Amino acid sequence: MWIIFSLLAAFSAAIAIILSKAGLKEVDPILGFAIQAILIIVVSWGIVFFQKKTTGLLQIDQRSWIYLILAGIVTCLASLFQFSALKLGNASIVSSLERLSLVFAIVLAVIFLKEELNWKVIAGAVLMIGGAVLISLSRKAG
Repeated sequence: MWIIFSLLAAFSAAIAIILSKAGLKEVDPILGFAIQAILIIVVSWGIVFFQKKTTGLLQIDQRSWIYLILAGIVTCLASLFQFSALKLGNASIVSSLERLSLVFAIVLAVIFLKEELNWKVIAGAVLMIGGAVLISLSRKAG
């Protein structure tokens, strides 16, 4: 099931990039992100209430709160950077470079989460880097 959710997340993210780029045409990127952030809050908390998950708030330990809050801060920064890049650049180039986050996530997961690294993961990361560079260079040359 996680594979289906992962693919749905990737497809949703692609749609969000295209819609955001179109929406930012005449809008400041920070304002555009703030508008989307309101919707993120409303929808996510709506789902929490609809699924009656609010009791889980009391079960979250202090360490998890810290990690989730820090992740929220970094997520906001990532979105602000992405919106600023989308305002200035082509969606295809911005999204391909932004998806290098996958490579950074692999490296950080190995360092901090002690996840194992094997030749398949390394090859995949190298291909991701090569793909992002190739897409970036193809747009500049064309």
